[in-house]
Amino acid sequence: MLKINNLQVSYGAINALHGISLSVPAGRIVTLIGSNGAGKSTTLKSISGLLKPKAGEIVYDGKNIAGLPPHEIVARGLSHVPEGRMIFANLTVLENLQLGAYLVRDKKIVRRELELVFATFPRLSERGQQIAGTLSGGEQQMLAIGRALMSQPRFLMLDEPSLGLAPLLVKTIFEKIVEINRERGLTILLVEQNANLALEISHFGYVLETGRVVLSGDSAALRQNPQIRRAYLGG
Repeated sequence: MLKINNLQVSYGAINALHGISLSVPAGRIVTLIGSNGAGKSTTLKSISGLLKPKAGEIVYDGKNIAGLPPHEIVARGLSHVPEGRMIFANLTVLENLQLGAYLVRDKKIVRRELELVFATFPRLSERGQQIAGTLSGGEQQMLAIGRALMSQPRFLMLDEPSLGLAPLLVKTIFEKIVEINRERGLTILLVEQNANLALEISHFGYVLETGRVVLSGDSAALRQNPQIRRAYLGG
């Protein structure tokens, strides 16, 4: 569904991605793991059009989308839940969700998607008229994911969904990610510092170090890899 070929991205004179290549099959959860500064978030930002690649291809559904503006990429069915959630803190929960459906013109579809989001995250339904900035961290993460789902994506990118959350809420969020993949058939590309949890719920993983893919494989096999266990799993 998504194939990256020799992607190179720079921040000014600093090279952030040194020609990475990876693929994400339809209907699967694929995770990118690695330390801070490895290039994980840069990869997602490049896919969603927030960063323009220096070189390389980002092929989605057979078309190279590298360098397209973000709204065109969203219109093609890719949604990005950014690191830090980035909700509109001064708007209500409902207004945040409605903004996620900005490109959807059919009001019936918007209502249907809203019902689906509320079914996935019942707490958002209870908080519909609440100002988003007053939600707990876990509720804000639910809102960020729900907002992304409102655009009817087929491909969902999640950047550090566990960041700053208590362990119990992390468990809830990751259960919802698995549910969204299984029940809605969404393809998911997940960036996550909690490598153990990311590899537990994903089908395939890539390990990034200083802007390069240094290892890849089935998630179950990566979890048993001594090198991965020492570096990322505390084992």
